[in-house]
Amino acid sequence: MSLFKSLETKPEPNKGPNSLTPSEHVKCLIIGSGPAGYTAAIYAARANLKPLLFKGIQPGGQLTTTTEVENFPGYPGGITGPKMMDDLEQQAARFGTDIRWGIATSVDFSKAPYKVVVDEKNVVEADTVIIATGATARYLGMESEDKYKGSGVSACATCDGFFYRGKDVAVVGGGDTACEEALYLAGMCNKVYLIVRKTFLRATKIMQQRVMDAPNIEVLFERNTKELRGNQVVEEAVLIKRMGQPDESEEVIRIDGFFLAIGHTPNSDIFAPYLETDETGYIRTVPGTPRTNVPGVFACGDVQDKVYRQAVTAAGSGCQAAIEAERYLAQK
Repeated sequence: MSLFKSLETKPEPNKGPNSLTPSEHVKCLIIGSGPAGYTAAIYAARANLKPLLFKGIQPGGQLTTTTEVENFPGYPGGITGPKMMDDLEQQAARFGTDIRWGIATSVDFSKAPYKVVVDEKNVVEADTVIIATGATARYLGMESEDKYKGSGVSACATCDGFFYRGKDVAVVGGGDTACEEALYLAGMCNKVYLIVRKTFLRATKIMQQRVMDAPNIEVLFERNTKELRGNQVVEEAVLIKRMGQPDESEEVIRIDGFFLAIGHTPNSDIFAPYLETDETGYIRTVPGTPRTNVPGVFACGDVQDKVYRQAVTAAGSGCQAAIEAERYLAQK
């Protein structure tokens, strides 16, 4: 069976990019910034592809919501996420990348050259397209979550767990990802609370067993987080016990960090009519490559990676995408 399925959905007549006149034509269009997008831009620009990059809805990607980054090679003293993204942007611009503000709102990948509508009005025609739109972490929707983002609230234990060595933290979620994050944190933290909304864990049996066997992980079933409190940083979480039950009550746990592990949503909706995605929306690529089912269209970073989701792996896939784009153009 082929990795890619046939395309079934097409833009309605006179409603897609084909109904608009392209305002410009480029060899290489990069949609999205962040480690993947900027690295793709650096490589594409050095290959004289004269790339055009649109920053997207969250310029710099998820790293702009992170304070210290200590696990990216080349920064022995660490660096803040926003500063790191500024450095990458400047490096991409140095080699000639045309970097602009703008959000891709629709595409037409039915034939080359491909068309991308930006901000619902400007149409760019491109010989190759590199998608680096990333994924958005899911949050609970509490006001206090936004207040403490980067000050105790994180959606990536691998990224930020190091800062909570010897401290007490909480992880929200009941699936494999939540269990993996809890176990990772248990290796460096004093105490890990795993907050589970249901009466059971959804994780695989082996992951459940590992969590239950960890001496410093306490699973709190039938709990929902009401709010986070603290002075400048997270200091405690207020939980609701037995949600929806007559004997519902509140419980306060003292924590230094609050980790969300309830999933990510890949920013791939506008590409779905043309590109194959998995059941959760991640763009499918040929294993080991950034190639999609549409020749000349490549995907890199978190929009196609639901396993690692690290800045360094995103950057690596951005490099691959640019090299593949260069080879694709050379063969035309």
